[in-house]
Amino acid sequence: MHARARLGHSSIEVVPLGVGCWAWGDQRFWRFGQDYGPQDVVGAFEACVEAGLDFYDTAEVYGSGKSEQMLGALVRRSPRPLVVATKYAPLTGRGGPAAIRSALAKSLKRLGLPRVDLYQIHWADRDEAPIAPTMDALAECVRGGEIGAVGVSNFSAAEMRAAHAALDRHGIPLASNQVRYSLLDRSPEVDGVLDACRELGVTLLAYSPLEQGLLTGKYTAATIPAGPRAKMEWFAAKNVAAAQSVIAILRALAQAHGATIAAVAIAWLLAKSQVVPIPGAKTREQAEQNARALDIVLDEAEIAQLDAASAAWRVAR
Repeated sequence: MHARARLGHSSIEVVPLGVGCWAWGDQRFWRFGQDYGPQDVVGAFEACVEAGLDFYDTAEVYGSGKSEQMLGALVRRSPRPLVVATKYAPLTGRGGPAAIRSALAKSLKRLGLPRVDLYQIHWADRDEAPIAPTMDALAECVRGGEIGAVGVSNFSAAEMRAAHAALDRHGIPLASNQVRYSLLDRSPEVDGVLDACRELGVTLLAYSPLEQGLLTGKYTAATIPAGPRAKMEWFAAKNVAAAQSVIAILRALAQAHGATIAAVAIAWLLAKSQVVPIPGAKTREQAEQNARALDIVLDEAEIAQLDAASAAWRVAR
């Protein structure tokens, strides 16, 4: 089991493997209610808690608020304290930084919680949510006790530095930047985000560490998932075909470690400093497979093998 991870220079410490809750209640993209249902999500949550996972990430736009409602209900029944993160969506015309406090209040109501541990800006929009006044508004929420720490999501290195500087004027650290990062998307390594995180002491929360399921090994060009995922770029036939060489190495390493392909893909990220992966899980089985990553320690040769196999994906997006 890995040592606990601190989110940036905040006071929050978590098991270094989180849980992404986008699929919990999301009908449009993840087909909640068709491919899986409420009891599957309950099973996934219970498996995560049983495995010791204590960090859960959602957002107000996931399932149009349904994810927050489901996660909140589960967290309130949890036998032990859990760390909850959610996000504010700076949608055009929403009202800018002045709209944040009201949106946060609605998120807290859906969660059924008096405060949220980590509150993040879901993406950068300098017109709708200029960085400095947005961070000022979030700092007010920290001082008011509604949130414990401030994070950002999908911010470039420059945007993250601006957010860090704006918060620093209030004496508040930027805890995290949540970006896409996996063996099949290594852009944070080359676009400056990972370097900036390490320089500033900000934790990189890696979403889609399994590339929407592609890195589980269950998909080929002939068997792509149903629904909107089938139309996403990473499930284009050429991308699925290109990924098979990486999946072949993951499969061999999984056999050597007595684990699943998914667990090894996550373990590769766990080996990176300042990175906390947050894979999603729709079922108990998926949650158990993800948690197994905490028991896998890849040696330098194995990491180098995966680095070399995925080198083509080490490009800026």
